[in-house]
Amino acid sequence: MTLRLVLLLLVLLISACGRQATRPSAPPDVDRAPAIPRDVANVPDEVPRHEPQSLYGNRSPYTVLGHTYRVLPSSKGYRERGIASWYGEKFHGRLTSNREQYDMYRMTAAHKSLPLPTYARVTSLDNGRSVVLRINDRGPFHDNRLIDLSYAAAVKLGIHVRGTGLVEVEALDPDHPDVSDLPPPPPLEAHELFVQIGAYGSRDNARAMADRLEHLGFKDVFLDRVHVGGELLHRVRIGPIKGVDEADRIIAELARAGLQSIRTTID
Repeated sequence: MTLRLVLLLLVLLISACGRQATRPSAPPDVDRAPAIPRDVANVPDEVPRHEPQSLYGNRSPYTVLGHTYRVLPSSKGYRERGIASWYGEKFHGRLTSNREQYDMYRMTAAHKSLPLPTYARVTSLDNGRSVVLRINDRGPFHDNRLIDLSYAAAVKLGIHVRGTGLVEVEALDPDHPDVSDLPPPPPLEAHELFVQIGAYGSRDNARAMADRLEHLGFKDVFLDRVHVGGELLHRVRIGPIKGVDEADRIIAELARAGLQSIRTTID
């Protein structure tokens, strides 16, 4: 073997070793749980503490996939019910919206409008389990989802198998970091799902929207009233509906009819 051939083989070998050592494995095309499940039962909840708002991820308004979202000026007093989803291996190791590394084994979440970071208690409305986590990412950019949980949080809440779950999200005050001092999670009770098309100050406008929906063929359309911030609003809703899959189907049909920013409400 000539010296030139030996040197060429050495160069090729070194090059191949270098690629093997530094080339990252391609993320899966579809998100999923880890191939080898890890026991997350002992993953600790986050402890609320004072942090400055992140330099990244708090621009408002911002636009994703043609939809515009606004970040709340403060998380104080925030409490909302909705549908939770989760994200896992596909995004593990990638940067979150505030430029932290996403770790699916930590207690974190993504939210479209809460300031980054925000500490929150998330309670399953199906089984009463609660976790305390840190919101450090934006999402889920799905018309019918409230919060995107880390894999660990989803497992602890018992929604990782089904993929979605009904939850209540409550922002926490860092001045009271001891969760044992917090009021208990809401008691489990029978709840119903509705698709809310809008809330109007004028009953005539609400009635006109309801008539439009019925003309388009939607069933179980009704009006009700609610007081928000001292203002009487007339809501246009469809329901009650049987579950998340039916809600997604109705919202997709509404989108095809040109109606956007529709959400599921839980009573």
